[in-house]
This record gives sequence, structure tokens and C-alpha cells, in this order.
Amino acid sequence: MIARILTSVAALVLAAGAAAADYRLTILHTNDFHSRFEPISKYDSTCDAEDQAEGKCFGGTARLLTAIAEARARAENTILVDGGDQFQGSLFYTYYKGKAAAEFMNQLGYDGMTVGNHEFDDGPEVLRGFMDAVGFPVLMSNADVSAEPALAEVLKKSTVIERGGEKIGLIGLTPEDTHELASPGRNITFSDPVAAVQAEADRLSAKGVTKIVVLSHSGYGVDQRVAAETTGVDVIVGGHSNTYLSNISDKAAGPYPTVVNGVQIVQAYAYGKFLGELNLTFDDAGNVIRAEGEPLIMDAAVAEDTATLDRIAELAKPLDEIRNKVVAEIAAPVEGSRDVCRVQECQMGNLVADAMLDRVQDQGVTIAIANSGGIRASLDAGPVTMGEVLTILPFQNTLSTFEITGKTLVQALENGVSQVEDVKGRFPQVAGLTFSWDASAAPNAGRITQVMVAEGGGFAPIDPAKTYLVVTNDYVRNGGDGYAMFEGGDKNAYDFGPDLADVLAGYLAAQGPYTPYTDGRITQVK
Repeated sequence: MIARILTSVAALVLAAGAAAADYRLTILHTNDFHSRFEPISKYDSTCDAEDQAEGKCFGGTARLLTAIAEARARAENTILVDGGDQFQGSLFYTYYKGKAAAEFMNQLGYDGMTVGNHEFDDGPEVLRGFMDAVGFPVLMSNADVSAEPALAEVLKKSTVIERGGEKIGLIGLTPEDTHELASPGRNITFSDPVAAVQAEADRLSAKGVTKIVVLSHSGYGVDQRVAAETTGVDVIVGGHSNTYLSNISDKAAGPYPTVVNGVQIVQAYAYGKFLGELNLTFDDAGNVIRAEGEPLIMDAAVAEDTATLDRIAELAKPLDEIRNKVVAEIAAPVEGSRDVCRVQECQMGNLVADAMLDRVQDQGVTIAIANSGGIRASLDAGPVTMGEVLTILPFQNTLSTFEITGKTLVQALENGVSQVEDVKGRFPQVAGLTFSWDASAAPNAGRITQVMVAEGGGFAPIDPAKTYLVVTNDYVRNGGDGYAMFEGGDKNAYDFGPDLADVLAGYLAAQGPYTPYTDGRITQVK
């Protein structure tokens, strides 16, 4: 009898121990890959053969495959997820659209992805084709797609996957201003991220899912707000702001993970330069009791998978004739990084704006405005290939010329500096004018303190009543990046000029060895 009681007690103890067992999960993650299947240079541009031979390159799908396999081997349970913007950024996307991304993401074994704004660059139909080709869920919670035939009943807000006998909820999140950033069409409406995430978190929790991960292509700032203002979320895997989080680098924007309201927020810069690795321990109730990790640098120490290199080379053959053509020479590196060009005058911004204005000056155009979000890389010194130009300007935008009053032009500049705190791509790089702005003023309420326009060999104050001829790209002219004041049929506009990349290549070729510069055309009032 006593033996039977002791046996029963032991069984209860073992059962209690099993019920309270901790669950370990490793989240491997990428974001803002932008079709960088090949390695990149330190400038986030195409890595040339010389740098590759010297081990100076980073990223590339062949390295990611190796790193992911190694990470899976050392972890108990893993998932691989993406924070959006697999599309756009290289000739691979220009030529193959989403097909190459689908092939390689399937090969790497992704478990889920959120829709980034660039997934809408070629409309809902291309996104649908990508979704049909991948073997994992693509998610977006904060949008109504019911009126869009290509996505209705297909694009889900959230999903549940299983790993190691545990259910993990995944929720997708896309920029609320995607209609200004890309081409989703008129059938999709976007909504507040907090309300959308909370609704899905509540729905998943009601189903007994205790581990919830948000895949958020909304930026580091929005991710912190979502964490602070929702309940039930355990982890946010971010994207969109290309934020580098780290515990070992003084260049990081914050710790990895950044913890807000108990939510673990991670992001791994961009372009495949890092593989994020977040190691979590959950208690039996689904609470995170331990979180640690670090983005892993994809440098030359990570071996490249040979079969993947061969496949990338095969896909690259139709592109090589275009991108290997040397079009110009650069005397010194040209700074084009987003953390510089989206907050101030930058060398690449001046180069692009100057090239745009130079192309159409003979038509009487006097002002150029380029959105910094259209500038995607820096340039190293030396020969410049067309492939590098297309990496800097990958969007196939055309030059657009139009008429606008001085008053409306100032409103446009106000829009351009309205979201500097969030490092948004609407920040204007200019030619043919100078402007000063005051960050202490409220957005769209007098941040622009002075605008001077080129006139008579010098500069004169802008005339609010005067009509000016302006050049930009077709995306901005039609309201992209918040420039709604530029759109409409009353601007005497022509949106079908030459491709901006061709314009830049031609301008550089005509300069001889180009020397980058800034000249104070944009100043911030202290």
C-alpha cells in the first residue's frame, strides 16, 4: 500500500515537472533584403570581383544558407521569418520580379513573412504571384484587402505554426502609409497598427496560442509604440527602418533585443548583411523568462554554399551584359546611406538632383527635387558600372517635369522635412534651390524657414505667387512619399521622361572623374 502511494506521488511530481518545463525557441530573422542575392560591399552596393577576392564582401543568399543551417543545428527549436521588403533593389528584381525571391526563400526554409511596402511596387498582382510561389504564409493585419481581387481571401492577417509541439502565432504588419510609398492600388485601405495587432493577438489568445510574434515592416519607432500599447505580444521582428540593434556595437540604435512593456523587439539592419538570432525561453504559461542574442555578421568568415552560388550565377547571366558595363569614373566615394540622406544634404542626393536638373535645364526647368527614399546605396571610388547605378536607383522611375507655384513648393518642402525624426524617405534632396529648416517646429507647421531659388546667376527668395518649372521622378510627381501637392492633371506635367538611372549614368559619364561634394544647399537651423 505504502509503495503504491509513493509510486503515485512520484508520478504526480514528474507530471508537475513536465507541465512546468521551459520551452526554448530560436527566432532567426531577416528584413529589407531588397533582392541582394549576391554579396554587397561596405556601401551596400554590388560587391566587385576584387573586393570579393579580398574577403571584403558581406551577405548574399549563399552565405545566409550556411549561417541558417548552422544556427538550426545548434538550437532546440527554430523558426525563420522575414520583416518584409524582399522585393526591389537590384536587377534581379527588375528582371525576375518576385520569382527569384520566392525560389531562394523556399530554399532557405522560411516559416513566415510580412508584406513590406516594396512588395506593392508592381501592384497586387505581382505580390499574388509571389505568394502563390512560396511555401510559407505571407501576412498583413492592418489592411482591408477584401475589395482587391488578387488578394482577397488569400492574404491573411495572422497564422499559427507549430514547432516542438508548441503553437506560435504570427501576425503581419505593413506601413500605414503604404499607399504613399508604393502602388497597392485603390482597392486596399491601410489602418492603425496598434488596433490591428491587438485584434489579432486577442483572436490568437482566444484559441489558446500563448506565444505571439509580430512580423512588422513598420519601423523601430512604430514597433516600440505597438509594444507599449498592446497586450499579448511576446516578440516583434521588425523591418522598414533598416535599424541595426546590437549589444556589442557602438553603432547600434539600441540593444538587441530592445524590451518595451515586456515585448522583445529585434531588427537586423538590411540587405542580408546580418542574420538575426534571438534565443528565447518561455515558461509553461507562455511568458518570456529569458531573451538573448545578436545579429550575426555575414562576412567572409561565413562560407558560401557552392550550389547556391552556381544558381545565382545562372540567374545573373541575362543581367551581366547590362550591369558589367562601365559607364563612368568616380574620384572619391559618394555617400548615399539612408541614415545620412534621409535627414540632411548628402553627396549622393546632390549628385542625383544635379543630374536630373542638368538633363532638363534646356527646357526651362530651374528646380529639381529628389526623394531620398529613392536613393538606395553609396558608391566607392573608381570605375562605376551600370549595375552599381541601378543599385543606387533601382525603381525604374522616369523624369517628370511640371509647373508649381512657389507657395506649393514650400508646402512640398514642409512635407519633405515632416518626418525626419523617423528617417523617412520623403526628405528632399534638391538642386536649383536652397532651403533652411527648423526641427523644433511642428511638422508641416513652419519647419521651412527660408527658401532661395536660382535666379540670374545667383539666388533670390522664392516668390509664393510665381510659377516654377520643376523636375522630379514620376513616383513623387504622382503623390509618392506624401507629395500629394504635386499630383493632378493641372500641372502641365510630363511624366514619361528618360529613366532616372540612365540620366545619372549619362551625367556621370559627361563629368570625367566625378568628385562628390556638398555645398550647404540644405541647412538646419540650430
